[in-house]
Amino acid sequence: MDTTRKSILIILSFFSIYVIWGSTYLLNKIAVQEIPPFYLASIRFFCSAILIMCIALLLKVSLKITFKQFKNSVIIGFLFLVYGNGVFVWALKYVDSGFAALIAATQPLFVILLMRVLNGFEIKTKAIIGVVLGLIGMYLLVSQDSLQLNEDSYIGITLMFTCILSWSYGSIFVSKADLPKSYLVATGYQMIIASMILIVLSYSFNETWTAPLSWSSNAQWSMVLLIIFGGVVAFTAFNYLLKEVSTEKVATSAYVNPVIALFLGWYVLEEQLTTQSLVAAFILLLGVYFINSKKKFIPFSRLRK
Repeated sequence: MDTTRKSILIILSFFSIYVIWGSTYLLNKIAVQEIPPFYLASIRFFCSAILIMCIALLLKVSLKITFKQFKNSVIIGFLFLVYGNGVFVWALKYVDSGFAALIAATQPLFVILLMRVLNGFEIKTKAIIGVVLGLIGMYLLVSQDSLQLNEDSYIGITLMFTCILSWSYGSIFVSKADLPKSYLVATGYQMIIASMILIVLSYSFNETWTAPLSWSSNAQWSMVLLIIFGGVVAFTAFNYLLKEVSTEKVATSAYVNPVIALFLGWYVLEEQLTTQSLVAAFILLLGVYFINSKKKFIPFSRLRK
């Protein structure tokens, strides 16, 4: 591959993980207004999994999986996609998408604290500064008098933090888990398993199942974009970048996604964007930067919704 073509592919791939992943908060927010959250997530992950598995077959990657790998895939699928994403999408019914994206950006804070509690990991000075900044940013974010919060909003925010905790613990678990060598195959199985669990949850919660043709055009397009671009394109671009550029550069998506989501929520859905939110975003993302600037924490920022 010539240098010019490779440079173009790298630029397009960065655009994908920056803008597409940042836009998934908005897309989920639009879709969940009329599609039940667990039903929405089950369809999204099942369709994305089928497409990913087809890509793996085209690349002649083996789909074989051991029992232990399957068991670990069930655990990871639940932590990441069922609870971490499915419940998060449910909470989006009551919380602005940009606000939710900033909450999601606190994941590195939870990871470092869990590593300390569970593994006795020594927290470096730079990481401590990051945690403090993150806590200040979170406080500024949720303590705004101008936010129109009700009882459901507080429940949604609380659940979002538990979702981030689930993602954070999952990121620690997956670092030691026995999984298929191919990242495509591992993710495909996790998505298929999660979609099965989510459809059971949807049925258990008596969610109304409607055919895609009965959805509004906005919901239909949001689902298509979530499946194809959020689930396949950005994921493929992410894996390409991991092979072509440094992990540190790929990890910068952790700083850009919330900013994209905050802007899109304000521009498309007319969500409130206050000065305090902007200040909180800056402090929060600065804290994430301090934590992720240590190489050992960067792999956890690879995990995306």
